[in-house]
Amino acid sequence: MLTYDFSRSYFRFSVDLANQPMVTLSHQPPTTVNNVRINLDCRLALTDRSVKKTHVFGLGTSCKTERVGSERDLWLLPNADFKPVVGAEDFLIIKSWQKKNMGVMRHPASLGPQPERQIGSVKEAWVEASLTFREVPGRVLNDLNAIIAAIRSERPLVCRSAYSTNDFAVVIDHPVKTINYSERDGVYQTDTGPILLPDLSPERLAHEEKLIGCLDLAYSALNASSWAEFVVNVPTQLAPDISVNHYARPRRIEGMVNQIIEVLG
Repeated sequence: MLTYDFSRSYFRFSVDLANQPMVTLSHQPPTTVNNVRINLDCRLALTDRSVKKTHVFGLGTSCKTERVGSERDLWLLPNADFKPVVGAEDFLIIKSWQKKNMGVMRHPASLGPQPERQIGSVKEAWVEASLTFREVPGRVLNDLNAIIAAIRSERPLVCRSAYSTNDFAVVIDHPVKTINYSERDGVYQTDTGPILLPDLSPERLAHEEKLIGCLDLAYSALNASSWAEFVVNVPTQLAPDISVNHYARPRRIEGMVNQIIEVLG
């Protein structure tokens, strides 16, 4: 089968302030052109069976807000964790500061506060953007012994989780960054993320204007082929006036088809 080499899968975008203003900045950049390459941590395919259309989204690896090209003071303060989610038409930029509602302003300030979940059009955000998943040969590991042997090897592993919910078929591919096993007790268990986990409940779909708004960050854990458990990143209250974004809401999905895949290419 074909799988993905996430170490060679990228989201790339280009900024050219002389030709297109940025809609996601919270500072005046010291440069007018910036070309960016970000590794991908997850591929999510959502097939809307009612209209027979598949939407593919990529999750970029986490980075920090910065001044690119400055001679000093490279890190923006307060600093935010930055994760891009990108599809063919829309983007979702997720930013988290040390607490929620920091009130960091966009640039220019007339655009208002920087949202923690900013959704927009790819064409309006960047002069160029591309999402490339490197396809390579892979081998499905069909039993515990094969999984343990692959863990002991040096080859990368990928997890594919597929399931159906309402009108959608969901396929999540992500690199297995952390995995546990016990040959004595006959068990393995993944523990890896962040990945993209969709919430396709009628309530969430009705609340969001775009499908990309239904995507959450989560960590995935599984030790069986038919279910997985996730811990979802959600606003979490610490005190009456303090909340943070934290992986705090567990979610279990039954009726899945999980595969551990050894990357061969």
